[in-house]
Amino acid sequence: MDNSSGVGVLDKAALVLSALESGPATLAGLVSATGLARPTAHRLAVALEHHRLVARDMQGRFILGPRLAELAAAAGEDRLLATAGPVLTHLRDVTGESAQLYRRQGDMRICVAAAERLSGLRDTVPVGSTLTMKAGSSAQILMAWEEPERLHRGLQGARFTATALSGVRRRGWAQSIGEREPGVASVSAPVRGPSNRVVAAVSVSGPIERLTRHPGRMHAQAVIDAASRLSEALRRTG
Repeated sequence: MDNSSGVGVLDKAALVLSALESGPATLAGLVSATGLARPTAHRLAVALEHHRLVARDMQGRFILGPRLAELAAAAGEDRLLATAGPVLTHLRDVTGESAQLYRRQGDMRICVAAAERLSGLRDTVPVGSTLTMKAGSSAQILMAWEEPERLHRGLQGARFTATALSGVRRRGWAQSIGEREPGVASVSAPVRGPSNRVVAAVSVSGPIERLTRHPGRMHAQAVIDAASRLSEALRRTG
């Protein structure tokens, strides 16, 4: 089958990357797998290394580079945001409350998508807002599955405890009552990427008067369902 695009150097670079998909390769291994002349294979592998599309392992063999993981993550984020709009709108309509999607950014969390309740008293979090990782149900979600050292650091000065996060991991959702802001309650659930890592948190939030002091009883299932739909979108390829 002819895989030529008509741009020879790109076709050859693609051959090199495809050869490395099955694991580390020496230069001789690359030549054998690609059918390229040795000088050509070497020149392309080194050029791809310059752009971090190829790297070397401890034995000096060629391997796929870190830039590919970054590009894959960006593609996943695009897929997440493309799916988020209708999922959050549905969540808002089912619960009658404002719905948000948060991602962690360093020591803060950022609202990357939202669907606002259309009328009446509501909790408005504009897209692009940065909020603390020390309070709120979505902060609990983004923290709960972190590795122990980062978890321990994150709990310093937090409004929630390690015991609370253990409960979050067991239940698969979090709630907060007046934790981030007086009078506001929220419920959140984790969005997981293809490797099952928590990459975002879906939330609904609103006044305690409506959500009560047990908001999870009212809305946990709807929030979990929305998070599952987004996780499913990230698992789909292409």
